[in-house]
Amino acid sequence: MTTLTYEDIRAILPHRYPFLLVDRILECTPERALGVKLVSGNEPFFAGHFPEFAIMPGVLIAEAAAQVGAVAVLHQPAYQGQMPFLAGLDRWRFRAQVTPGDTLLIEVTLGAIHRGIGRGHAEARVEGNVVASGDILFALKSKAGVAGG
Repeated sequence: MTTLTYEDIRAILPHRYPFLLVDRILECTPERALGVKLVSGNEPFFAGHFPEFAIMPGVLIAEAAAQVGAVAVLHQPAYQGQMPFLAGLDRWRFRAQVTPGDTLLIEVTLGAIHRGIGRGHAEARVEGNVVASGDILFALKSKAGVAGG
């Protein structure tokens, strides 16, 4: 089992601020990853979502989960150097709001990857309570096959 720092994550994922939504990976195996997003009141999305009642947009919780899953995939030698793309979200449910000061703990369990297409199941928790969950469909492409890559 591997633990990854923010700098380790930056070396694996192509995302950068303000769209890198994972601060640490606590556990990483080829089948599963457990990541952390420390939700700060200084996040740029809070300026408009919502100024009087700041909550993290559900779509960004799903994106953070996709990034945790991407770290688990791209950390494997067979997929290093690939570009991850979110291809779909299935059966997502948002059960509670995520607000400034929360620590979002995101667990992603991966299924098999066939021909560069894979699926994972994600659960996001705050203080042990599930705040969001659902399935993620992703595609991997060679960086050489991506425009500008």
